[in-house]
Amino acid sequence: MTTSPLNKLIGYGALLLTGAGMGIGGTYILKHPEIINQTAVAQAQNNPSTAPIPSIAVPTNYVTQVVKQVGPAVVQINSSRTVSAKQPEMFNDPFFRRFFGSQMPATPDKEVQRGTGSGFIISTDGKILTNAHVIDGADEVSVILKDGRTFKGRVLGTDPLTDVAVVKIEAENLPIAKLGNSDGLEVGEWAIAIGNPLGLDNTVTTGIISATGRSGAQIGVADKRVDFIQTDAAINPGNSGGPLLNARGEVVGINTAIIRNAQGLGFAIPITKAQVIADQLITNGKVDHPYLGVQMVQLTPEIKDQLQASQEYAVSKNEGVLIVRVMPNSPAANGGLKPGDVITRIDGETVIQPSSVQDIVEKTPIGKNLSLQLDRQGRTLNLEIPVGILEK
Repeated sequence: MTTSPLNKLIGYGALLLTGAGMGIGGTYILKHPEIINQTAVAQAQNNPSTAPIPSIAVPTNYVTQVVKQVGPAVVQINSSRTVSAKQPEMFNDPFFRRFFGSQMPATPDKEVQRGTGSGFIISTDGKILTNAHVIDGADEVSVILKDGRTFKGRVLGTDPLTDVAVVKIEAENLPIAKLGNSDGLEVGEWAIAIGNPLGLDNTVTTGIISATGRSGAQIGVADKRVDFIQTDAAINPGNSGGPLLNARGEVVGINTAIIRNAQGLGFAIPITKAQVIADQLITNGKVDHPYLGVQMVQLTPEIKDQLQASQEYAVSKNEGVLIVRVMPNSPAANGGLKPGDVITRIDGETVIQPSSVQDIVEKTPIGKNLSLQLDRQGRTLNLEIPVGILEK
């Protein structure tokens, strides 16, 4: 088929008009993008399989934000202490020494013990909170920051009773961890632990607050005057002294204790308590703890039956705090307390657990009298006991 020149001219003109129309239409659509949306909606309604997949907003990972915020303030603390090496007893046996003579193995008189823990910076000029047991008896302390800088640490003070210590490094403009309020913690809140378990710096674990108010006796550290926070965030050797954080990145505790061979059981010192101790360590280098001077157990009907069977104490009460020992020359001894007494009230407050008595004593100013109501073999007594200072 032969196309005439006239037909070709008409065809080229149509293409030019079509191209111009698309150009004009495209310009109009770019200026009015709602047309595209309306068209897409119409197509989706007519054919759902061609509908565009809507984008999903990914929530910000709060743990990542907390780690970025607090991580630079978490440090590694290395300590070393020189101790006397104990020689095996058989090496001192004359027969043994005569038999082996010059072949006796040489044993050093001293040995250096090294340990690693964690801590976190609480002031821009280099004050660091950690555990007392991390630096206990240390001759030298070094602090490694996240950015790799290493400083010599100076111990401002330690308090073994609460396992809190403060270390100082000579530096300025340091990142700090914001301290929160542990008094209002609720079970189920998110918890984040940062530390250096097994020397692996800035390790992060997460969990929840599992419980609050765990006494030292409950977790196997009866010598500590702390009501611990329990968490299931993993806390391993080397985490000691590191921060336990809430979802806002505030320090709510100092990670301190694990129970061997247990899963999901870690403990931390409430930061509200630790801060009070730290302030005294920074100011005075030590902490004066109120002291009564008694050893106590919770009295239960079962314990009462055992005491009656053994005829150790004549106890008439079924509940209260039983005094099992009074320390010589203590405020309790000087005030007239005796083994077998059952404390029922302190300053008008009913008590049935030793931890309650300890809490009241701890909050009482040194030198102030405590009003104790107690049962002694069926008789009610009221005594005034002045609170003393625990001598370390």
